[in-house]
Amino acid sequence: MAGAAPRQDDFRADDALPEGWYQVQGSSYQGSGFDRGHNCPSADRTKTVADNSATFLMTNMTPQAPRSNQQTWARLEEYCRSLADTGKELYILCGSYGKGGSGSDGGVTQTIDEGHVTVPRRCWKVVIILPIGSNDAARVSTGTRVIAIDSPNDNSIGSNWGQYRVSVDAIEAATGLDLLSAVSPAVQAKLESTVDAGPTE
Repeated sequence: MAGAAPRQDDFRADDALPEGWYQVQGSSYQGSGFDRGHNCPSADRTKTVADNSATFLMTNMTPQAPRSNQQTWARLEEYCRSLADTGKELYILCGSYGKGGSGSDGGVTQTIDEGHVTVPRRCWKVVIILPIGSNDAARVSTGTRVIAIDSPNDNSIGSNWGQYRVSVDAIEAATGLDLLSAVSPAVQAKLESTVDAGPTE
């Protein structure tokens, strides 16, 4: 939710993890050549200080190539916020898959933090765009815009996120996930097989 809370930058371990689980620290990515890339962006949660602070838990981070994080994905996130500012409601799903990314140091890195954190090979995001309303899954139609992005976790990545558009089907095939599963099967089949061709700015 949008508001006026400032960015907290309080990167920290998530102490809500089950006992015995490894806790990635705020300093765990230091010197790795990868950014602490937010899954849920800080700028998407500015309603309260607590909301913004929650985005800096390390369970919300992915080792992301700096160019990917600071340019390509930042521009996609800004575009999504611009849609929200015009009265749209967005459902955003994201994740990563594979192993081995290329950060600012060059070369392919499989893990960081002494092997505790896997560096993904690819990063993906799916954005479902609706007008503000209720009973959202039932309002998704074959005309609903769905943006699906699948990009390399590589510091040579292009800054234009639009060039990485794919179908939801392609992301499902790569990850084994079943996305848009709350939508009716006929609508789901149409939307998931289509590659977005809408504006990118």
